[in-house]
Amino acid sequence: MRPLTKLLDAIGGPNTAAAAEAQRHLDTLTKPPRSLGRLEELAVRLAAVSGRPPRVSAPVIFTFAADHGVVAEGVSAYPQSVTAQMVENFLRGGAAVNVLARQAGARVIVADFGVATLLGAPAGLVSCRFGPGTRNMAQGSAMTREQATAAIEAGAALADGVIATGADLLGTGEMGIGNTTAASAITAAVTGADPDAVTGYGTGVGDEGRRRKVAVVRRALDVNRPDGADGLDVLAKVGGFEIAGLTGVMLAGAARRVPVAVDGFIAGAAALIAATLAPAARHALFAAHRSAEPGHAVALAHLGLAPYLDLDMRLGEGTGAALFVHLARAAAAIHGEMATFKSAGVDGPVP
Repeated sequence: MRPLTKLLDAIGGPNTAAAAEAQRHLDTLTKPPRSLGRLEELAVRLAAVSGRPPRVSAPVIFTFAADHGVVAEGVSAYPQSVTAQMVENFLRGGAAVNVLARQAGARVIVADFGVATLLGAPAGLVSCRFGPGTRNMAQGSAMTREQATAAIEAGAALADGVIATGADLLGTGEMGIGNTTAASAITAAVTGADPDAVTGYGTGVGDEGRRRKVAVVRRALDVNRPDGADGLDVLAKVGGFEIAGLTGVMLAGAARRVPVAVDGFIAGAAALIAATLAPAARHALFAAHRSAEPGHAVALAHLGLAPYLDLDMRLGEGTGAALFVHLARAAAAIHGEMATFKSAGVDGPVP
């Protein structure tokens, strides 16, 4: 049996008893019931995933990098060389995700899932290469189904490794010039939305560039005819290696009952694939924020996930996931550290 098959078989639904107990405890704290709004909801959801009182002490953010053959269609404002250059920036600790992760006390794991430029073996880089980027999806399948499966399994294995050493929150991030085009194609294929509604400006291509991106997404869907009900088919035909790896992280989190912070649009596309493969995985996914990319709102609506932040961000890398760590910690602290009416000697509500 393949690792992916075992992984999917291990995914179950939320722990409703743990969720109910978390809500019962929150209702005994020195505040009007539900007065902390979505912070309480977050605490309850964290408990429902893990099956215990919420705790966020060892968050890990995965930033996976890969290139995309579709850049040959002129869909990005930046050259493909930027992918490798940004990986080096991640490893030096100089990128936005590094800054925000340090501030949140989160570890960042950077992995090469298929960067076009060979990076050698720099310290701190995890190699999970599946080739020098995907093929041009506007001319045919981006990768084989076997590659898609193997890349998912590789991402899951990395997640399993950190979970085994105590990680209790997984964040998802990425880097790859051209990957908003792949995310738009995935979102259109899975949700049935028109490409024009899910394709944005990405790296800042302008109105003409966006129109070109929309045309490329339409062509990729016409050429490949991905089956929106088959996550592996969509991923192989119009996805990316880094998106596959993030799908694996999400599935592993769901299977091992560890919450997963879904970053922006590209991570949202990976979440669509994960939920297509295992619908029950949705309960372990937390929408860290809503990206300014229009396709992200469509993806989140399809997944039934409400974002916790909306800061007009569209960078990726795991930046939104890093910010979410603070909210998750706050929710866990409220649950674990606030006094109850009884312990504080405060009168409760009048019956």
